[in-house]
Amino acid sequence: MTAGSKAASVAGILLALAMSPRLSCAQADETAIRSAVENHLQRQVRGLPGKASFVIESLSAAQFPPCQTYDVFTTPGARAWGRSSVTVKCLAGASWSLLVPVRIQVIGPYLVSARAVSAGQTLTAADVSVQEGDLAELPAGTLTDSAQAVGQVAKSTLATGRPLRGDMLKARVVVQQGQTVKVVSRGPGFEAANEGKAMNSGGVGQVVQVRLANGQIVSGVASSDGHVEIRF
Repeated sequence: MTAGSKAASVAGILLALAMSPRLSCAQADETAIRSAVENHLQRQVRGLPGKASFVIESLSAAQFPPCQTYDVFTTPGARAWGRSSVTVKCLAGASWSLLVPVRIQVIGPYLVSARAVSAGQTLTAADVSVQEGDLAELPAGTLTDSAQAVGQVAKSTLATGRPLRGDMLKARVVVQQGQTVKVVSRGPGFEAANEGKAMNSGGVGQVVQVRLANGQIVSGVASSDGHVEIRF
């Protein structure tokens, strides 16, 4: 072996030895980061409705030096589900942060209109149907419980099979402004009834102010039977 070939061989060995620790450390860091992100997402999806799962869409940490301690958190402003992201921040051993794109899928029930509904129509159980799908792909505010829709009034015409959102509906008016209403006061061990004039209109569950015969103004919640209830 010539002196030149010996020098080249030694240089090659030294280069391999120099690079090997860096490669193994980078791979070890990436594995640890992925594990930390998975643990964070597993905690996050526990509180979601339906059957939740997640996918880490991409993760590359080869450009970062090794890190001893990580902090993983949902990126501020990111969606709770659907296409979202988490941030990994190195707390010890180095100083860097990494944005990791993720996709969180939530399979669960949601409401659709079972038939065409006219504007101003009060929805009944026959007007509402339950389907199952990925809630992350639906518009924000999509309703998931029939109790959220039945008894509500459609603000506009709804086509059959349309996902129902809260902003499509409004409470059915049960108390009209100027109407004489019964005011029921309830508390531990007592119940009292009175009458007065409604100072504003209100739907079920909405606050209505009533002027009693003695001039006193009270506030209560409109019930489905048209009474105003005050609870103590």
